[in-house]
Amino acid sequence: MQETAASPHPVTDRVREALAVSLRGCDELLPQAEWIRKLARSEARGEPLRIKLGLDPTAPDIHIGHTVVLNKMRQLQDLGHTVIFLIGDFTSMIGDPSGRNTTRPPLTREQIEANAQTYYRQASLVLDPARTEIRYNSEWSDPLGARGMIQLAAKYTVARMLERDDFTKRFKAGTPISVHELLYPLMQGYDSVALKSDLELGGTDQKFNLLVGRALQTEYGQEPQCILTMPLLEGLDGMEKMSKSKGNYVGITEPANTMFAKLLSINDELMWRYFTLLSFLPEAEIAKLRAEVAAGRNPKEAKVRLAREITARFHDEAAADAAEEDFQRRAQGGVPDEIPEVVLRGAPMSVGTLLKACGLVPSTSEGLRMVEQGGVRIDGAVVSDKGLKVATGTCVVQVGKRKFARVTLER
Repeated sequence: MQETAASPHPVTDRVREALAVSLRGCDELLPQAEWIRKLARSEARGEPLRIKLGLDPTAPDIHIGHTVVLNKMRQLQDLGHTVIFLIGDFTSMIGDPSGRNTTRPPLTREQIEANAQTYYRQASLVLDPARTEIRYNSEWSDPLGARGMIQLAAKYTVARMLERDDFTKRFKAGTPISVHELLYPLMQGYDSVALKSDLELGGTDQKFNLLVGRALQTEYGQEPQCILTMPLLEGLDGMEKMSKSKGNYVGITEPANTMFAKLLSINDELMWRYFTLLSFLPEAEIAKLRAEVAAGRNPKEAKVRLAREITARFHDEAAADAAEEDFQRRAQGGVPDEIPEVVLRGAPMSVGTLLKACGLVPSTSEGLRMVEQGGVRIDGAVVSDKGLKVATGTCVVQVGKRKFARVTLER
């Protein structure tokens, strides 16, 4: 492609490759034409672009839902760009109101510091730590002070702030909106000014905040960043966003056997979304695998491939091999030829409720006690999470050494 007035640098094959990497699995890339122009200029000048992702340390651990955007960062990092992993130790004290219909309780400094300690170590399982810039937004937010905060607030209007969907709904419903919540998008946007970001990544629920960053950069005389939003990953239940509080998560530091078994527990349709957002397989290979399953190949074989890939990423190939062998051994060994067949409705169903509903325990509390003691297995894998919610599908449930049921769970 030849140079144009809009794009003074040629759009080469390398630029097209970088665009394809950027677009894979993403929800939106805005404005795409500006991103192409930035990529072309970067290649022509040999200057890497600055790509930013901010995470507030609101929980002590990162789960694979967080890695959807971290994976995209790593892909862009591998193209030679500078990635900035921003820990929102200042913004965490405000509390991000994105997607909420109530005020989020701010965290204490002690909670934030405790959570932040693990974030970089865990993010380094995805990003290349030698090529990652780690920053904390308290570096520039704390020095702002009251005067600086007022000057920053003067650069954005209340009318534009109330265009944000969750604020609009709460305002119309008469639900309280605290003034400090209006500061959150401004402070996140100011991060982009401080870091001179070329591209900011985030989940779809962060779109408004990312656009505030573009607006503030313009106010401060900078070239505005582009924004790239990634879909929010559903949890193991296939219903709600992955969240540790909902018990539908896969932690990236969980034991390999637990991680492998959890990934095999997802339903067949959700598996393809996990392939799209988590797998590093070429898209053509995923499409071929999906066509084979549609033509009759056992979907469990595809699911095992996904579980192996992700387990190996956060552990290693040997751990993935051992996890698969452990799962197959437990799934195939010790199950009687004839066990009760139970059909239940109400997926996703908590593990305690499921155990009671299929008659393996007399009460939900007894079921949870058995989980605590390590006496519950699903498809041969020990259930260690009392908050686990079991998705649709068929599985073999075992309590103790002698109680079994083949459970088909429907919505």
